[in-house]
Amino acid sequence: MNFRKLSAILSGIVALDLIFFLTGCSDEPQNKQSNINNPPAQVTRVNRIKNRSQLVCGISGELPGFSFVGTDAKYSGIDVDICRAVAAAIFDNPDAVEYRHLNTKERFTALQTGEVDILSRNTSWTFSRATSQGLEFAPVVFYDGQAVMVGKNSNIKSIKDLKDKAICVQTGTTTEQNLADQMRKRGLTYKPVVFEDVNVTFATYAEGRCDAVTTDRSGLVSRRTTLPKPEDNVILDDILSSEPLAPAVAKGDTQWSDIVKWTVYALIKGEELGINSQNLSQFANSKDPDIKRFLGTEGNLGSGIGLTNDFAARIIKHVGNYGEIYERNLGTKTKLNLPRGQNQLGIKGGLLYSPPFR
Repeated sequence: MNFRKLSAILSGIVALDLIFFLTGCSDEPQNKQSNINNPPAQVTRVNRIKNRSQLVCGISGELPGFSFVGTDAKYSGIDVDICRAVAAAIFDNPDAVEYRHLNTKERFTALQTGEVDILSRNTSWTFSRATSQGLEFAPVVFYDGQAVMVGKNSNIKSIKDLKDKAICVQTGTTTEQNLADQMRKRGLTYKPVVFEDVNVTFATYAEGRCDAVTTDRSGLVSRRTTLPKPEDNVILDDILSSEPLAPAVAKGDTQWSDIVKWTVYALIKGEELGINSQNLSQFANSKDPDIKRFLGTEGNLGSGIGLTNDFAARIIKHVGNYGEIYERNLGTKTKLNLPRGQNQLGIKGGLLYSPPFR
């Protein structure tokens, strides 16, 4: 074989190898680019909830009016009804909820680690909790303030009378710091008696080992009903702090936080529109565009957050509006008999207000 033929053959082999090499190399970046343009679908919180067919809700379970387990093993309270409303929005079933009892120490960790989907546990919305602790708060469901309860015959009439007194308080809460701040501001010394468990806190007070006990006013009203002689205890008029109580979810999932937020707003908006669980059917053929959008008979608001367009109607049907929830848990026909006060609708002089459903 002459040199020219050998050279041509070798050149052909090299060229063929080069083509195979370039073709093989070109596949790799193409696949990478494809993965960039089409990343794996993110498993969102609401998808997890739908896959397990149940909402996991973190509550206290020990506070009548907010979250409590009755002798019939049924859960009740405003915090419970918020979870039932979210389940109604997602599943059209308010009972598709698993409740986890969480104390003050473990409640935030349970939310951050994903043990619970939502924390609905008479929790105050604060700067640090919304920033450094990674919580995303929904709208406030109960505007409260910290107060102090004492024995009726204690001769303690105001905060200034607590000088050098023993005060029972639950540790790891805003209550503990608020008490310290207010006593310091007034130049009053006192003896804090702290416990992690709320039941132990109030049991110690009931036994007379503390001169006073402090927490949110609503909590005091609730706990007073469980004391051996409720009428022997009074709540002072002094308010130590502002305590906006709101449900919370973990930060990082916008769709899920939107679902919880607009569930709360639906409860408020339902009352604003005069729609409740008893008259819901009467609005089915309403010509009012605000009502049509709210009930999902017009527009597609629900689909924008991964729900059916009638999600608000589902909530009202199964759980009622905010006013109904308040009345059955805290209203005039309950042992607590708490006036709505600032928890009234904005159109009636309160603080509750919903953005437009449009």
